Amino acid sequence: MGRHDVVERDAEDGVSRLAGEIVRFARLGARAKSMLNVGDFGAEFSALMLLFPLCHQGPLRVTDLAEVKQADPSTISRQAAQLVKAGLARREADPADGRSSRLAATEAGQAACQRMHEARHALLSEALGAWPAERVAAFTALFEEFNSSVEALMRRDSAPTPREIS
Repeated sequence: MGRHDVVERDAEDGVSRLAGEIVRFARLGARAKSMLNVGDFGAEFSALMLLFPLCHQGPLRVTDLAEVKQADPSTISRQAAQLVKAGLARREADPADGRSSRLAATEAGQAACQRMHEARHALLSEALGAWPAERVAAFTALFEEFNSSVEALMRRDSAPTPREIS
């Protein structure tokens, strides 16, 4: 077995380990939601996650919100309706197109977003409390690079093929 074969096998083992850790992280993430202890805001957790872009980017059309969240517009529309019903968001006319509406966080929605941000920050701070700052920074940089690579792959795979365009 040559050096190239060993390097290739190590890379495959690394990818397999990473795949296992991603599954583990997703499973832990589902449990971490309940540990956030932010209270009941009257909407599902997935709908509440829409508050972050609404609070940080301002009012957005549902289609733009779907693009930001990389989700189906019909799903985002359903989640947006939950936020409106819970009083965490409101619909307002889109100044660029009066026929369309945008979703905007209400004062209650901004407060909920702040509480969720603080709870998430506290949970991560506790989990990483024993890590040196340099290690947290290195992990953050690698995780950001990983997410960017996955997003680029998703954009490439969702781009229409020449046959779909014609």
